[in-house]
This record gives sequence, structure tokens and C-alpha cells, in this order.
Amino acid sequence: MANGSGASVICIGAGPAGLTAAYLLSRSGVRVTVLEQDPTYVGGISRTETYKGFAFDIGGHRFFSKSQEVERLWDEILDEGFLTRPRKSRIYYRDKLFDYPLRAFDALSKLGVAEATRCIFSYAKARLHPVAQPRNFEEWVTNQFGRRLFQIFFRTYTEKVWGMACTEISADWAAQRIKGLSLFKAIWHALMPQKRNTSRKAVIKTLINSFRYPRRGPGMLWEAAAVKIERQGGSIIKGMKVIEITREDNENWKVTAQDQSGTNHEFHARHVISTMPMRELSHALRPGLPIAAQQAADALKYRDFLTVALILKDRNVFDDNWIYIHDPGVKVGRIQNFKSWSPEMTPDQALNCYGLEYFCFEGDGIWSAPDEELVALGTRELVKLGLASAEDIVEGVVVRQPKAYPVYDDHYLDNVDKVRRAMELDYPNLCLIGRNGMHKYNNQDHAMMTAMLAVENILAGRQIYDLWKVNQDAEYHEEQDGAKQANYRRVYQQVSQASPPVPLPARPVLGDS
Repeated sequence: MANGSGASVICIGAGPAGLTAAYLLSRSGVRVTVLEQDPTYVGGISRTETYKGFAFDIGGHRFFSKSQEVERLWDEILDEGFLTRPRKSRIYYRDKLFDYPLRAFDALSKLGVAEATRCIFSYAKARLHPVAQPRNFEEWVTNQFGRRLFQIFFRTYTEKVWGMACTEISADWAAQRIKGLSLFKAIWHALMPQKRNTSRKAVIKTLINSFRYPRRGPGMLWEAAAVKIERQGGSIIKGMKVIEITREDNENWKVTAQDQSGTNHEFHARHVISTMPMRELSHALRPGLPIAAQQAADALKYRDFLTVALILKDRNVFDDNWIYIHDPGVKVGRIQNFKSWSPEMTPDQALNCYGLEYFCFEGDGIWSAPDEELVALGTRELVKLGLASAEDIVEGVVVRQPKAYPVYDDHYLDNVDKVRRAMELDYPNLCLIGRNGMHKYNNQDHAMMTAMLAVENILAGRQIYDLWKVNQDAEYHEEQDGAKQANYRRVYQQVSQASPPVPLPARPVLGDS
């Protein structure tokens, strides 16, 4: 790895990971160029889309981290600060709204005595006879909640999200997304709520009661980061699709990107940081991957989704941030209430904007449907669910998001491992970070941590950290290695020279947001 003092870096992608890396590198005086395919926005899936003054989040992004470093970085980037918002989300099932995360007394009381009794006995059976090594989503959730609650509150929504049976989804996804929660802990939380002064490390993230949020959505943060990157001497070029990444020698790269007119442009650097989907990256590399690794890359799958944003008269029907729709009679999977994220997302307080999310595969019937048909579908389904009246809906707009979720199927771990090892062997100074870059269903603070550690490696001129050892809570697995921790603190201080130093914890940790 080239010494950090002479580093020059190309970051592929202007999402949270790419912009975090570019911000820290440019702040340290490293020449960095960010190439972003989108011609308009930065932030990736964490961008804020706008329509006639209405702002909406793509997928919903709660800003909460177990890492003080990440929290401080958010504050440093966004001078205008954050709102503190109450966290509220529920499940729509059988015409009722159930609290989520599940609160045992709420769920069992709304299900009725007979169904509640079945759920309790089902949970007891699962605890007495658990699946020893759960291999898929269904087995993992059944162990934690019982089969009955799995069928009621998890199966329908999960299969909408992924377009596949719960038995085909890796248990890894459940362990990451519902980490630390079970029916027992849900009951305990109802009886003994988490104290306000509970340490961040001890908090079960699924049970947080509030979170921070930029006034105009997550894109506000990343737009501010882009401005500061350029002020610090970095460059961000939008509308650039990377088509080739050529290793010129052991220390230098040529990246070829195509602009909106089809014209090719060449960029040169000592390091490449990639957040582009691993499958697409594999086809761009020159020389190419070995056949086995290329086949593994091609086997990686992605789930796409689109948002039908409906502007309507605000009748205060619900105040949740979002609602999970567990009704098999409609195609919509989740409904965002953007005014509940921030009142400033809505320019006219007599109106509101709901985001109806439809999970799909790029090119299928939902994805390819004309916008007017999708707006009509969203309108019908919102009315059918009783969450709006047809006469209150003013208009709508559609936003598509390709490759929103890396798919965790039975073979994804083996495939990722084959690709990763081939790249580590054959492509020095190429670093994969972020959700699609690492094919990890992570949150933006985990993506940021991989970027932070990647920057530290570049500045140090050697690999201090193996980024693949950052888990979903973004805890570095070799946390007991004192030498590595000393290096972490030393290099982080180098990264922080452009701003007042901040006290560091004993080890780098963060959670999801």
C-alpha cells in the first residue's frame, strides 16, 4: 500500500461511505476525486428527493449510532444541526396497528385471547425445542418469537421485501436486522423500559425511543459534506458512470468513466475506493477476475424498490415514521409519513406526503410500470387500507431505487468471500466499502465506519484494519489488540488535525441508524 503522504484517491460513488472517505481524505490534504453516476444528487440511497417543495427520504434513515466518532462527524459536517424526533413505527395487520418493535402486551391484547394463547404456547415450544443452528430467516425468527408470531408479524412483510420465501433467506439478515430482540426482551422492555442514561453500547438499537434527523432529510447532511469536500480541495463529478478500472502497475490505477453524453473520461490515482455494487465492479476491472471469482460475482443478487410519493390533505390519520404493511391483499410493503420525520419536509402544513414503498426487481412488472399507473396503484391501496380518502389525494410522483438491498440468499457468503479474496490478491490499493461495495446489508453509520478505517489505512500507508472485520454493530473484531488500538488512535488524530481533537474511546464501535 502506498504511503499516505503521497496518496491520491478516486472514490467511486457519492453515498455515505464514499463521501465520508472523501471528506476525511480531503480534510487531511489528500487529493481525492469522487465519481458519482447520478447527475443530480449525492447521498446514494441516503439522498433527499424533492418534488414541488416536498422532500422525501428514500427508505427512511434514523440517525442513531453507538459510535461517538460517527455522531461527532455528523455534527461536524452539518453545521445547521439535527432535530430530535420520536421513534414510532407499527405493523398493519388485520385492520389494526401493532407496535413495532413488538410490545408483548400490545400485540397479545390486540390479537385476542385465543390467538394470544396460541402465540404464548408457540413461543414456549420454540424456547424448549429451538433449532440448534438456524440456517434461514424463518428458523431464526421462530427461535426468537415462536412460529405463530413469525407467521403473523414477519413472514408476509419479509417475503414482500425480498421476493422469495423466508426459508431461502439467510439467517444472517435476521440476526443483523433484529439483533438483540426476542419476545422475552420485548416483554422485559415493556416492564422495565431502558433508562434515559443507559450507555449507547448497552442500548438495543431496535428499541430506541428517539433519533436525530436533518431538518430536510438525510440528503441535507451529504449535500453539506459535498460542499465541504470541494472547499477542502476535493472534487465531486456527477453524472459519471465508471465503466473500466485498470491496474496500471502495483501502485497506480486508471479509472474510465462515461458522462451523460457518452463521452469517456480518464482519471488516475494511487488508490481506488469503491462503493459500486460488487457485481458491477467485477466486470469493470482490468485485468479481469479469475473465472471462478467472476462466476461468484455474477451470482450476487440485489433487490430494488420504488417509492410512490403521494401528496394529500393531512387528516392526521397516523403519526408513525412508517408503517409495515402485513396485508397480503396489497402490494405495498411499507408506508412512510414524511411529516413525522420532520415537519420541514412538507412546505404546506395543511398537506402531507406519504411514501408507499414497493419492493421489486429491476425490469419486472412493478419496476417497469408507467408512473401514472403506479400513482393510481398507490392511491387505490392507500384507500383500501383505510389510511386516506381518495378525494384527499392531490397528486403523486415515483422515484425508483435500483440495487437498494444486497440479497442474503443461501450462497451469498461463499460468493462474496470468493470475490473478496480474488480482489485482495490481484488488486492492491483497491478498497471496497459501504453497503453495495461489500455486499452487506448495513446502515449508514456502519458504511461510514468502513470508510473511516479505509482512510486510516491509506494515511498510514499500510493495512492497519481489515474492513471485513467490522461487524453490523461496526465493532472491530480485533478489539483486544492493543497495538492496533494504539494505531487507531494515532491515525485518527492525523485524520482529525484539521479540526479540534476529540477524546477517543478505547476502541472504534458504532451501531446502526
